[in-house]
Amino acid sequence: MKTQKLYLALTILGFIAPNILVFVESIETGNILLYTNLFATIDGMFANRISTIFMIDLLFAVIVFFIWTFYDSKKNGVKKIGLVWLLTMLLGLAGGFPFYLYLREKTFANNRYKT
Repeated sequence: MKTQKLYLALTILGFIAPNILVFVESIETGNILLYTNLFATIDGMFANRISTIFMIDLLFAVIVFFIWTFYDSKKNGVKKIGLVWLLTMLLGLAGGFPFYLYLREKTFANNRYKT
């Protein structure tokens, strides 16, 4: 149960912390959640070599996360994987990853109490 609470706290923090800056950017530029002006978002993501390095690393991590959660959710009976992916695409991996771990721990706990 302690792990579940930790993952839930990390989920909340992971969704809020980076999205404070997304909110500020959305207000200042009108590029809501960085999706309404994709060209400006992509230009910013790949503006220089350093940001390109971080973006390639992040995009690769997200792809691996989606593949892993697909197989792991089937193996362990974790529900709501579509919601995890949607929130990850909309709000980021920083919240999506601990959210999946929270759902996974919750599934494990429910299965322990059933037997």
